[in-house]
Amino acid sequence: MIVCPWCGTNYVTFQSNCGNCGGPLMASDENATATLTNKDIPTPPSAPRPISPKYVWRLLFTDGWSITAFVFCLLGIIFGPLGGILTLAAVTVFVGIPFLLLGLVFLAAGGGMLIWRYRQSQKIVSVLREGEATRGKITEVQENYAVSINGRHPWIIRYQFQVNGQEHEGKATTLNPPGGQLQVGNAACILYLPAAPQWNSIYPHP
Repeated sequence: MIVCPWCGTNYVTFQSNCGNCGGPLMASDENATATLTNKDIPTPPSAPRPISPKYVWRLLFTDGWSITAFVFCLLGIIFGPLGGILTLAAVTVFVGIPFLLLGLVFLAAGGGMLIWRYRQSQKIVSVLREGEATRGKITEVQENYAVSINGRHPWIIRYQFQVNGQEHEGKATTLNPPGGQLQVGNAACILYLPAAPQWNSIYPHP
């Protein structure tokens, strides 16, 4: 059986990309990386790696800012038309205008935030596709109880790594409970953009 290292979906036969999250799958002889020890961490294939463009949406759906943006957009969709209807009715115009303005504010805030997080997620996909690999260390693993997605709380995994003697930090968010490899103090494979190491990610993305 082949297990997707990105989202945990199981497959009986091999396919190049996961149908659930779009992440690249390893052939059965490479899939043993799921049980690698602290001294033998997964090594990514050479760039460019076959990361599906739709992986951006998986990153968005586990991101607290993106979820807040979706809620703001939903409120804007509710309040905006309602305010417009009330404004058109002369009797309720004084109630409708505040509702309309509130809806526009929610839509503007949610839309702006969603665009920002979408671009951030696109950058992470670029890191996973083109980034160079180095060895890093897990420094913190924490469950975020402030956010709930379908009854599940996202996990935040923080890590450190060095590039040209300089220390860098990063984090990854996932809905999957971290396995034995993703524990504080363990080594991890980190991908980063050489021109901008602040853009980085654990490989494979949890």
